[in-house]
Amino acid sequence: MFDGLGLPILLAIFAACAGVIWIAGVKLADTTDILSARLHLGKALGGIIVLALATNLPEIAITVSAALAGNLGVAVGNILGGIAIQTVVLVAMDVAMKEKVPLSYRAASLTLVVEAVLVVAVLIVSIMATQLPSTLIAARLTPGAVLIAVLWVVGVWLASKASEGLPWQDASGTAPDGQEEPKGHSQAKKDDASDRQGESTIRVAATFGTAALATLAAGVLLERSGDAIADHIGLSGVLFGATVLAAATSLPELSTGITSVRMKDYQLAVSDIFGGNAFLPVLFLLAVVISGKAVLPDAEASDIYLAGLGVLLTCVYAAGLIFRPRRQIWRMGIDSFVVLVLYALGLGGLFAISGASGG
Repeated sequence: MFDGLGLPILLAIFAACAGVIWIAGVKLADTTDILSARLHLGKALGGIIVLALATNLPEIAITVSAALAGNLGVAVGNILGGIAIQTVVLVAMDVAMKEKVPLSYRAASLTLVVEAVLVVAVLIVSIMATQLPSTLIAARLTPGAVLIAVLWVVGVWLASKASEGLPWQDASGTAPDGQEEPKGHSQAKKDDASDRQGESTIRVAATFGTAALATLAAGVLLERSGDAIADHIGLSGVLFGATVLAAATSLPELSTGITSVRMKDYQLAVSDIFGGNAFLPVLFLLAVVISGKAVLPDAEASDIYLAGLGVLLTCVYAAGLIFRPRRQIWRMGIDSFVVLVLYALGLGGLFAISGASGG
């Protein structure tokens, strides 16, 4: 599609597509919140699944585009790299808070810990599936990809049950001195603001549809132009997908997450990140169905490394949600500081792996 175009033009196309994903992705997230409030989707299993699909449209578009083009390295790198970098988005949310305590202190909830465990579980299954033979495929399905999807549905069901009550002293599983209003109050406030502006549900749904189409189209162009850029600068598809491409598709989460924490809906902000991260490995099933190939058994060392990095970063935040440290370093919690350091070290290791395999 972009054969013959120079690097400056490719960079301009990539930047334009990232801008569209930023704007359309924010609109998509806002309209999803409003529709969730109006249609009472918030805690329903089906509603959570719909919301996961909506908020991960850029990654879905990139996975489909890469699978159709046979460029599975970009798809795998974007999925696993996306989990790591979207976890780092929590660092930005922590810094953006106007509080004297960290994000994990205010957002502390056992429901969020359940969601973090789900992220870890699907990533561990992804790592295990890389060791299976690539010939283990039938009806365009592989056991690893199917198990990830089943595990995700079960995990989301458990998270939805946890949000309804837990057999603890505090049935909600929410720590004392956390956020003042219940999780999801920002969705209701966005709905109220939309009502005051006279926006009908049909109009909100139309905006949602337009934003979804724009996000899908921009995601496809982002993947194709990004692949061409990687070829121009001599960067592997895995590295590009795990860094630049993953960062571009995380822009909506960054914007909406910062909005949520400034509205003091800390639990929803963290839940959106963990929920999106848990869903991303489900896209391996989509890649297998489209490409007809066993994606995970052909994973490179850097892919497995990124999955491990995602597990490590998620565990740090899970510990932060449980222990709730009050101390801050440079306006961020200790857990966020550790995540930032580990991610920087992890990127260094990723380039070392890619350099070794390239040599």
